[in-house]
Amino acid sequence: MTVSSHTGKRPSGPQRLRAIAATIAICFALGACTGEQFQKGYILPEGALEQIPIGASQDQVLIVLGTPSTVATLSGEVFYYISQRSERKVAFMNQQVTDQRVIAVYFDKNRTVTRIANYGLQDGKIFDFISRTTPTSGQEMSYLGPLFKLLSPR
Repeated sequence: MTVSSHTGKRPSGPQRLRAIAATIAICFALGACTGEQFQKGYILPEGALEQIPIGASQDQVLIVLGTPSTVATLSGEVFYYISQRSERKVAFMNQQVTDQRVIAVYFDKNRTVTRIANYGLQDGKIFDFISRTTPTSGQEMSYLGPLFKLLSPR
């Protein structure tokens, strides 16, 4: 019969199994603390914007993109699809917003698409990632500003 003491010898079979099991349990516990990603609002299907040409009907837009998050009337109707992505790097920490988007589909009086914009924030300013421009002040900006403030974390 062998008696094990703390003299620097390796643990015996059952002790070694317990040590391995404890190590695995700690790894699983720490693995549960890894980051998470969250998507709120509209999820844009891959390639959806390419399916909506200028001149498409409002019905075509509804078929491809679905029901908008909100609708506005500027110089025609505008469908807004709002989304936000955030992540939490470690469990129990606050979420950090990684992307906010507002897809805007503009219609004329005949309910056909005149323009599509993919608004997001770049350097703290609202930016259209399709036309690569920043919208100027006016009716459109006064509607987009509150949408992004609504999405922003408090």
